[in-house]
Amino acid sequence: MEGIPGRVLTLIEASGQNRRAFAQGIGLDDSKLSKSLSGARRFSSLDLARIADKCGVTIEWLLTGEEPALALAARTTTGQARTALEAAKKYSVMREDLAAFGWVQPWRPLEVGAPGGTYAEQGRALASAALTRTASAGLSVTGADLPALVEMAFGADVAVVILDEGFDGLSASSDDAKLIVLGTSAIPARQRFTLAHELGHLLAGDDQGVHLDKDIYDRAQARDPSEIRANNFASAFLMPEDALRETAGTSGLAEDGFAALACDLRVTPSALAVRLQQLRLIDAGTGDRFRRLTAAKAASITGRSEEFAQRVANASSARPPGLLVRDAYQAYESGATTIRPYANLLGIDADELRLAIEANDGAAGAA
Repeated sequence: MEGIPGRVLTLIEASGQNRRAFAQGIGLDDSKLSKSLSGARRFSSLDLARIADKCGVTIEWLLTGEEPALALAARTTTGQARTALEAAKKYSVMREDLAAFGWVQPWRPLEVGAPGGTYAEQGRALASAALTRTASAGLSVTGADLPALVEMAFGADVAVVILDEGFDGLSASSDDAKLIVLGTSAIPARQRFTLAHELGHLLAGDDQGVHLDKDIYDRAQARDPSEIRANNFASAFLMPEDALRETAGTSGLAEDGFAALACDLRVTPSALAVRLQQLRLIDAGTGDRFRRLTAAKAASITGRSEEFAQRVANASSARPPGLLVRDAYQAYESGATTIRPYANLLGIDADELRLAIEANDGAAGAA
């Protein structure tokens, strides 16, 4: 037996249950299961979702017999990347499963011409187009919630996860999923730069796979052309040239003005000093002096220490992908899938969440 019926039959045999018990476990009448296995009835999308939940497989595998490349990488990779890849597998498989039910990710790549110039110039040109996109959506990169901005303006899924120490993040790309996974961090500006860096990889279409960034500041990695492009994208995206020229003007920046600009842009003083020096808005000596400031010191100089502390707290907190949470709930609400994917995203027991939702619905009806 081949196709979906054959793969389901394999799962039934592996479960050690008879067909009636298996059917009951997925909420399906055993006669309907028999008809589906014989080909007289098609498995519904909800049937497949319940089978995938019960047996720990993906809907893509049930449909095609193929395992996503990222799932294979997550299973076979060891070391610091493993936790990040496991998270990426979880979210990308969920996104691909939702796509099979009609909830396609709202990915919005940039409409730009063929890249020209050096890799650094390509990154900056891509950042200019990305800034135009965010402005047209009424958004600003200086806002507090950069993950939400990336989701709203570009349609990528962004997750913040507790990763192994020393691992910054990754970007993953497939036909159905565009995903960024970031590590929680006590350095908010580093987390923001990682997010912008990974967005640069996705928007550049570097590959259909996964980009691992253990350390975005690693000098050896920075020699790779795609990393040069992503780094320049991140720098120009988070520190727009027009805004810097308007603020710095022709008279330069005093230390307090520089500190305020670093806080406004939510970047590290060292990154800002490099960017200003590259634009010839400060000289090398001033750049060296400003680079010695820390983000905490810049916040202290400008009287924004409380704001900085809150940024640290926010960057240290995990965050599920907002778009994926939305789509998982809509798929459950429509009856296309079970509540389990939505519950898994929220980190809540599926039965408890179902009871809570039903209780709220009952209360609303009574009101």
